[in-house]
Amino acid sequence: MDFNLSEEQLMIQQAARDFAQNELFPEVIERDRDQKFPTEQVKKMGEMGLLGMMVDPKYGGAGMDSVSYVLAMEEIAKIDASAAVVMSVNNSLVCAGLEKFASEEQKVKYLTPLASGKVIGAFALSEPEAGSDATSQKTTAEDKGDYYLLNGIKNWITNGGTASYYIVIAQTDPEKKHKGINAFIVERGWEGFEVGVKEDKLGIRGSDTHSLIFNNVKVPKENRIGEDGFGFNFAMAVLNGGRIGIASQALGIASGAYELALKYAKTRKAFKTEIINHQAIAFKLADMATQITAARMLCFKAACEKDAGKDISESGAMAKLYASQVAMDTTIEAVQIHGGYGYVKEYHVERMMRDAKITQIYEGTSEIQKIVISRSIAK
Repeated sequence: MDFNLSEEQLMIQQAARDFAQNELFPEVIERDRDQKFPTEQVKKMGEMGLLGMMVDPKYGGAGMDSVSYVLAMEEIAKIDASAAVVMSVNNSLVCAGLEKFASEEQKVKYLTPLASGKVIGAFALSEPEAGSDATSQKTTAEDKGDYYLLNGIKNWITNGGTASYYIVIAQTDPEKKHKGINAFIVERGWEGFEVGVKEDKLGIRGSDTHSLIFNNVKVPKENRIGEDGFGFNFAMAVLNGGRIGIASQALGIASGAYELALKYAKTRKAFKTEIINHQAIAFKLADMATQITAARMLCFKAACEKDAGKDISESGAMAKLYASQVAMDTTIEAVQIHGGYGYVKEYHVERMMRDAKITQIYEGTSEIQKIVISRSIAK
């Protein structure tokens, strides 16, 4: 395996780093405090090609590889995990699913504006009673001939209040269980479609998370993705790729917190010397650096396997499971190294600690990742 990044990948990494420092860092504390969506910053991310990184340029994408995506995601998440999850959802859950499984007409109409960053999308799978058990869909899509009638509620939807297009998973034939589930493209503003209240969250407070309410929403037949009953398989395939995005987000949170802790340890003095010279602190930083490097390698492995067309269910799950744990461990230690300063918003690490937790929950909890991994290694 070649561990050297190409010149193009290094350029993408640097561009994302510069953007994060210059555009995301200012007012990141205020956006977190006020739950303010980074509207202008996300618009600029679209202009840079960061919202459709791996999509073919003929559909408005940047045509980059998955390793470049990991690199860019890490740099964005180092500074603002809220902006990073907007980027992850649009790339991994929306654009990737449409490019791989949508019809040509759907790609032209929906994928092109999404990949070019003119609009953003959302992925609606979770429900009040269907989180980890995605087969228990209560949202229904009744076949009415030339359209489906959509009814139900979706929960915890990232980009829920700002998206223009939504991929919605719903049950068409309950007797067929998971084989009766379909995926649909729903447009904002359709009659009967309502965006619910914005969630007041522990972390990633700059991203908008909403419930979605469907009351007799007419969805044209041509807006179904794939054949009848393909929805569950579509969702699982999309989530496999999405785990690389969230693993990269977790990696970025961890590496950002580590860099702040290292910088602080080199300047803060205690007992007449910088605290990095005390073994108790130095060993924490050594563990953090090692774990972050290991998480990065898992992300790269999953990304390389994805680009090679391999099954990434195991490697993606491993990357997300490990990187999300590293994000939690690293941010907790970063707060500890900062001492009392780590507990106040000015020093950023308390926000990163709050942001880290969700990476162990969404797009498959850590427990679900262990189920995926254990089933894979048992084969």
